[in-house]
Amino acid sequence: MFRGTFTALITPFRDGGVDISAFQQLIEAQVAAGITGIVAIGTTGESPTLSHDEREELIRIAVATANKRCVVIAGTGSNATQHAVADTKAAERLGCDGALLVAPYYNKPSQEGLFRHFKTIADATSLPIILYNIPGRCSVDIVPDTVVRLANECRNIVSIKEASGSVERVSELRRRLPEPFSILSGDDSLTLPFMAVGADGVVSVASNLFPAEVCALISACESGDLKSAEQLHRKLLPLFKDLFIEPNPVPVKTALAWRGVVSGAVRLPLCEMTEANQARLRNTLEEFARSK
Repeated sequence: MFRGTFTALITPFRDGGVDISAFQQLIEAQVAAGITGIVAIGTTGESPTLSHDEREELIRIAVATANKRCVVIAGTGSNATQHAVADTKAAERLGCDGALLVAPYYNKPSQEGLFRHFKTIADATSLPIILYNIPGRCSVDIVPDTVVRLANECRNIVSIKEASGSVERVSELRRRLPEPFSILSGDDSLTLPFMAVGADGVVSVASNLFPAEVCALISACESGDLKSAEQLHRKLLPLFKDLFIEPNPVPVKTALAWRGVVSGAVRLPLCEMTEANQARLRNTLEEFARSK
């Protein structure tokens, strides 16, 4: 079900609140570029800083604006199982097509704890669920044994966003998981190698800026045109890297602000980029524009 290009959408802010008009414009641009789907209120959308009311409003607007023209996934993960259950049920009620659930962070559950956490959420909803494994942020790894166990025991856990940085991990998951279970790259810079060993697409940060180009990369991989995919990857790689020279989503929001699309504001504890890194990002964007 979840195959292709999914944008981990930013949440635009203005004057301390959510900029609804800018959010709608971002979604329209994604749809126009042919994106498979969007992830609203994920971690790229600064979900930890959003109030309950803001989260529900953004999901409602995302579903209404997309209007079935692309898949809408809500980021509903939490390190408290009861909160994740409530948020996932709300996403289902509001009309989302799926939920993205990051591994519990800080409390570092065991693999049995991870299994019970995700199974409890899956049992509480019929919404298709994408696991999100990012040990560098969460300090816990959803190991392949646990992913396979969840896939086998929970009919609505159907995908994983894999951001461990390991091509070998993706190879193992593809070998052991049922074929319908999809694997999505969680790192733009690793999308090509991940898809070469069996991944089915990407949840992308860079596609906030260049959705058509990221879609073209995924399409080339899907069609087996690895030559074109490699050329696109090489062109996009400096951008992929420099969008993470400071904590995500600060660089991508800064770049969108330069376009006049959003204000560029982030919420504490995030803050604006240093001048040196802004200069570096500008240079990378200018070089990318010249290469088109």
